[in-house]
Amino acid sequence: MKIKTLLIVGLLFSVANIFAQIPTGYYDGTTGLTGAALKTKLSQIITSGHQTKSYDNLYNGYPSTDSDNYYEKDGSVLDIYSENPKGTDPYVYQHGSKQCGSYKVEGDCYNREHIFPQGYFNSASPMVSDIHHIVPTDGKVNGYRSNFPFGKVGSANFISENGSKRGTSASPNYSGTVFEPIDEFKGDVARMILYFATRYESKLSSFKDNDILTNSAFPGVEAWELAVLKEWHTNDPVSEKEIDRNNAAYSFQGNRNPFIDHPEYVALIWGTTTPDTEAPSTPTNLIVTGSTSSTISLSWTASTDNIMVATYDIYLDGTLKTSSSSNSITVTGLNPSTTYSFYVKAKDAAGNTSSQSNTTTGTTTENTGGNDGGSTTSCGTEDFEGVSGAVNTYKTVTWNNNEITWTATDSRSDQTINNKAITVRNGTLSSSTISGGISSLTIKTQLKFSGTNGSFKLFINGVEKGTIPYSDTVTTTTISNINVSGNVTISIQNNSTTSNRVAFDDLSWTCYNGLGTDETTVNKFSIYPNPVKNNTLYVTGKNIEKIKRVEIYNVNGILVQVIEKPFSNKNFISLKNTTKGMYLLKFDNNSYKFLVE
Repeated sequence: MKIKTLLIVGLLFSVANIFAQIPTGYYDGTTGLTGAALKTKLSQIITSGHQTKSYDNLYNGYPSTDSDNYYEKDGSVLDIYSENPKGTDPYVYQHGSKQCGSYKVEGDCYNREHIFPQGYFNSASPMVSDIHHIVPTDGKVNGYRSNFPFGKVGSANFISENGSKRGTSASPNYSGTVFEPIDEFKGDVARMILYFATRYESKLSSFKDNDILTNSAFPGVEAWELAVLKEWHTNDPVSEKEIDRNNAAYSFQGNRNPFIDHPEYVALIWGTTTPDTEAPSTPTNLIVTGSTSSTISLSWTASTDNIMVATYDIYLDGTLKTSSSSNSITVTGLNPSTTYSFYVKAKDAAGNTSSQSNTTTGTTTENTGGNDGGSTTSCGTEDFEGVSGAVNTYKTVTWNNNEITWTATDSRSDQTINNKAITVRNGTLSSSTISGGISSLTIKTQLKFSGTNGSFKLFINGVEKGTIPYSDTVTTTTISNINVSGNVTISIQNNSTTSNRVAFDDLSWTCYNGLGTDETTVNKFSIYPNPVKNNTLYVTGKNIEKIKRVEIYNVNGILVQVIEKPFSNKNFISLKNTTKGMYLLKFDNNSYKFLVE
């Protein structure tokens, strides 16, 4: 059993430099740098001097980089998936024998484990043979790990003989399958991935989509995964084994892992990680702001938190009913003419929960037969001003506006209602997929040339939701209570004779999520939909084109995206580097919380 060499913060430099044998001047130029600048400088340092070895040559490097001189001290292969730091190993490999090959069970053979899976970079050089992130591990366990990211396992579906496990994620903001090594090697794995994200930051954009690294140089690691790695880096400090491995890897291929030599670089680049044990403050002033026959709307004074309030849980008659990302919600699915009691609790991303708010009561109205469930907000428009194409003839016309592709078949673009319009004969007017759901739709119609009054049918996701009448006078039609959440497509199809020619203009729709809030309003600005479902976040408000800079932070306070002059010619943001979870949008001294689904 080995006792870790703890690199206490106050001794980081002295201890690290005594044991790490860092070449003089190796990290010149890093003093005073932080964040992306430090990460890029380190990338330049560890790229320079890197001598690419062949993949087969890794086995020749492992006797110096991965021998057990720390536990049994027998010089065997040090396999992080089978090493038992507190007792006898379940099986032992010797260098030069039992290299995979095929395997059926643990202990059959060992092979080369890419801590960042090679499938994501098509086994390209030099990544495929970089010994800093490739370690010898049991073939069977390596196969179980597959390409899954590293994280905290909740419910395990595989456990190796030393306790490494695979299963559903218990890491915040990630719900997929993850792999968790034993505590002894969590920091080792974290520093390998951080090395890889730094060494190859210029290549990240060419890698396949994955849940480990971003496609941009900074931060380089997905937000949820970065939180895991920083925690493991803190809780499992650099060991003598890692220092020795770093020195041997430097001799083998000519570059170093900077996060072993200087563990403090992690905090300087990505910020510090401290356990969040502080609960949010208690929500106050809970009141009822409105009601219908099946809904009651609530609002309250927002809580505060040392990091960030992630969500509010809304309790109905003492039972958790739903949640909200803002300090208001419309609770749906209620019975008419019924009194309910409510209270609210705030919760942060670490799961710390506040005390309950004051209790308030609300009564639904008498049922008038309408469907008024769910939450809506003005969501999108199409004014057809960007249409061009067929004149005096009927063809398929396609155009794009606000990242939506519209297609009109058997149509022409030379008629008007309110300026340009699209005129459809025996065809359809259809959209591409739109996020945010749809509650209602409004559109203007007019029969052109000659013909008789008639109607078109409205289909949402292929399901008929109403009819749109037309005549020779301009008619505005609103179809309410559509109430479809998630991604939707709009299709307006001919329901009458094939000879009528009908112009459409001023199409608009409201969003719908079926739960409650899908818009956050602060001061004079609004953002929607909330949650974001298609990586597109809309912002409305007066003079938004004057906003100079938008910043987006994750729940750990890490800056994940910056957009300069975001609304100079549009009213939306295309989100990047975001996974499922809570984020903070900041601009002009305003802050907005939103969820990504």
